[in-house]
Amino acid sequence: MTESRAAVLLSGGLDSTTVLAIARAEGLECHCLTVDYGQRHRVELEAARRVADALGAASHRIITLDLRAIGGSALTDDIEVPKDQDPEFGEVPVTYVPARNTVLLSLLLGLAEVIGADQLFIGANAVDYSGYPDCRPAFLQAFENLASLATVAGAEHGVRFRVRAPLLELTKAEIIRRGLDLGVDYGLTWSCYDPTHDGFPCGRCDSCTLRRRGFEELGEQDPVRHDF
Repeated sequence: MTESRAAVLLSGGLDSTTVLAIARAEGLECHCLTVDYGQRHRVELEAARRVADALGAASHRIITLDLRAIGGSALTDDIEVPKDQDPEFGEVPVTYVPARNTVLLSLLLGLAEVIGADQLFIGANAVDYSGYPDCRPAFLQAFENLASLATVAGAEHGVRFRVRAPLLELTKAEIIRRGLDLGVDYGLTWSCYDPTHDGFPCGRCDSCTLRRRGFEELGEQDPVRHDF
């Protein structure tokens, strides 16, 4: 394992882009993984390509794993994406994809073991988020423990994998500020769960709402046009 190498889960969204910028600022050689899981907002895959290139990722893999076969989410099934609601309150919304981060982090762990990295970066956030259970500290800690048992590197060679979630305790505004300070061009990113027919963010889903609040709180202009 090399301490200068990291595996980064990259969706092409605001949070994961900021995480990649943070990892690069630490001087890490970053190998990015994006998963095409059949998400409604597949436009984020192209955003991930742009971000990986712009931020100097050492490699970028896109894996296809169709979670539509399971469904159960507005992002992977014929379920309407909630609009015009407060994402900070209430039950976990139907945009939650069952076990998504468990599946995605498992793929990232496999990549980390192959490339010899012991750091796994993810853009999980427990402050300004929609209440997903797989974005909470307890889940990330549990996955670290699993990683030590589920891999040859961990079980046979004593490698201690670390799940790095540098945005975990930050507000959306603080995340954006961090990225801007690192020179991130958020015009490359995509956040919307339910793009309009003409290819613009809807401006009304939970993800759009949180993004808008973050930029407004900073008094900054979002470089991505929204259909507000």
